[in-house]
Amino acid sequence: MEQMDKRSFIGFILIGIIITAWIVYSSTNTRTVEPAQTKAVIEQKEAPKSEMSTPKTDNDLNKFGTTYGKFTGKKEQFITIETDLYRAKISTKGGTIARWELKKYNSWYGEPAQLITPHSREFSLHFFSEDGKSIDSRKLDFTISPAGDYFKIRANQTLTLTARLQVANGSFIEKKMTFHGDKYSMDAGVTFSNMENYLSQKRFDVSWNGGVQFQEQNSVDEANTAVAIASMNGTTHELDATEYVNPLKFDQSGIVEFVSTRTKYFSAAMIQKSPNPEATVSLSGVRIGAEHGGMTEKYSMSYRLPYRGADQTTDFTVYIGPQDYDILKTYGLGSTINFGWRWIIAPIGEYFMLPIFSFIHHFIANYGIAILIFSALMKLLLYPLSISQVRSTQKMQLLAPEIAKIREKYKDDQVSQQQETMKLYSEYGINPAGGCLPMILQMPILYALWSVLSNSIQLRQANFFGWIHDLSVPDVIFDLGFKIPLFEIDKFSGLALLMGATLFIQQKMSVTDPRQKAMVYMMPVMFTLMFSSFPAGLNLYYFTFNLLGIIQQIYVSKFSKNKLTLADLRGVPRKEGWLQKKMREAQELSASQGRSMPGQPTQSKNNKQSKPQKPINRKK
Repeated sequence: MEQMDKRSFIGFILIGIIITAWIVYSSTNTRTVEPAQTKAVIEQKEAPKSEMSTPKTDNDLNKFGTTYGKFTGKKEQFITIETDLYRAKISTKGGTIARWELKKYNSWYGEPAQLITPHSREFSLHFFSEDGKSIDSRKLDFTISPAGDYFKIRANQTLTLTARLQVANGSFIEKKMTFHGDKYSMDAGVTFSNMENYLSQKRFDVSWNGGVQFQEQNSVDEANTAVAIASMNGTTHELDATEYVNPLKFDQSGIVEFVSTRTKYFSAAMIQKSPNPEATVSLSGVRIGAEHGGMTEKYSMSYRLPYRGADQTTDFTVYIGPQDYDILKTYGLGSTINFGWRWIIAPIGEYFMLPIFSFIHHFIANYGIAILIFSALMKLLLYPLSISQVRSTQKMQLLAPEIAKIREKYKDDQVSQQQETMKLYSEYGINPAGGCLPMILQMPILYALWSVLSNSIQLRQANFFGWIHDLSVPDVIFDLGFKIPLFEIDKFSGLALLMGATLFIQQKMSVTDPRQKAMVYMMPVMFTLMFSSFPAGLNLYYFTFNLLGIIQQIYVSKFSKNKLTLADLRGVPRKEGWLQKKMREAQELSASQGRSMPGQPTQSKNNKQSKPQKPINRKK
């Protein structure tokens, strides 16, 4: 039993460990927004000087050749698109996205979340000129129509911008972008028309190069959740850059459903509307260190498509917005949310936990109160498992005095001690692992819950009460000023301390073996340290769940009409379980060969064939 407890303890620790650190991260551009107007109104404004490009030089002509060199060097201009959901800036350099600022979500320091990384221009084109030069459309001057630099789109309206590069008479590259007033996405069409003589390699890339701008104060936590994703041929592939300055790459051809890159709470995705079986997807990523022990990760993704000549248009949906499951699943992007292990944990989180939590929040506006109700409901649903665990603890407490007598009588004979203990278990129909099995069965559910609550954008910056002003980050109540070795913790969470206190009470109520008394103190301390880096919403759940468990245990032990006694245990029909049988057989084999069970001292040759000891007389 002692060894079984050690294995359960180690497994529980391994599942729970998450080492995080806190840093201050600030890198976003200052937003520039003008008052809203209707779709029909066009306002002329000068683009900010900080976002102007430099004039064309001879190096541009050398780099882009005679065909494309003449389309570089003009001042970069911007068209601002404003909807109820975001403000976007489209650049004349390649007809790319220069800014995408969400109006309903803020960065950790209070400014609207700007998802395009600084100095990036996204949704760009790459190809090779007729003289073999690599062409990046972000350097080319496109003409955008309709004319104007600001458009306001209402919820039921759309706006289409056309960005064109007229290469020659009858030959052009064109991007059409249709913006919707009530969506985080745009519809985009990329057209190559009569470009056979201007592309040396009959292909082009549609690329997203800068990933998604980080928005959270804890860049380590955000980097640990950032990935690039490609869904191909019905299979999802993730690229996770986990090593510093060691870029990772993924290239594969086939039917590409989508490519995406995400941080903890936001994502960008390109979805080809009619997947091309000849497409090739490329993902790349690298982890980069930041100040104060922080880190960032940069991901790039691209479609490579063949060009067959004449007029060829490829249509995309480009999504740039929150990692909200209800929104993402309408685009077929539900798999981009991390619900845990795909085949075991994810279905529980996606199809069970999240719908229940969303249903509760539909009636309860405050997410903290919704978590309290959710905790109570989960405790009720897990009642059959938890009551089994409580009953097993009760049985072990009833047998504790008898087991103590056995240990005292056979304190110098470990083999006999184990044999008599197993006989005692068999006599009273007790499975020594009965308390561990319900806990193990609850693990997938608890881990699925951890995945749902720790990555839920609904909890981001959601206030509860008092000092708990953001359920998505730790509710820090004091700072040590130094980091505790191994755990790398320098701040303590108030809810983690409360959770540790409830865990201590539970351990105190359930552990009866004197040899396991250290766990009563060690586990609460270790879990308090580890959980101090967890989001407040998650610790609120665990604290409430533990508190309800204590109430349940007190009721069963003190107030239940069906209290167990040793006489009750003896009268219950007994069936030897598989684990009990194997343990008994192993002990009998060890005893017959004069060996000890693993973890027990080896017998000397003098007592190898010792006579069987008489069993203890027990009161019936």
